[in-house]
Amino acid sequence: MTDMHPIKHFLTITRHRHKVIANCFRAGIPIRGLLHDLSKYSPTEFIPGAKYYLGTRSPNEGERETYGYSKAWMHHKGRNRHHFEYWTDYDPKTRQIAGVEMPLKFLKEMFCDRVAASKIYNGENYTDSKPLEYFMRAKKIRLIHPKTSDRLEMLLRMLEEKGEKETFRYIRKMKENDNV
Repeated sequence: MTDMHPIKHFLTITRHRHKVIANCFRAGIPIRGLLHDLSKYSPTEFIPGAKYYLGTRSPNEGERETYGYSKAWMHHKGRNRHHFEYWTDYDPKTRQIAGVEMPLKFLKEMFCDRVAASKIYNGENYTDSKPLEYFMRAKKIRLIHPKTSDRLEMLLRMLEEKGEKETFRYIRKMKENDNV
């Protein structure tokens, strides 16, 4: 059995959440920041997070290594609309599960979340290319709407090439029907 790390887990998710809040304010979506990841403090997510705490990656990965799936992640993605996994549904044309285009405010929050998570998990090794590298590792197998994927990738490339200040300036000006 794994040692429980409730204090370390609490501090990690709280540091992450505070970084997302700051990013969301910079992105012009402060309410999304204030509401971000509150489900992580629920017993359904917090207890497995403390039990499978890893420090350098998500505890959901530790839970998956044990059971082959993560109940905490399934709970989390079903309640947090900034995860593209939330935006899937049955497509009656193809008769398969498919990605649904994500509304812009949640796409912006997803960007803020990815940058914050990269900073937390990479620590002093963080660079503005880390969020893009993480995204690209699973791009070909990800179940995400193509427009959502393209918009997120464009923002992550902008971050890598132009830095946070310019990228957040651009994000604040984005509109729902802007083309990538």
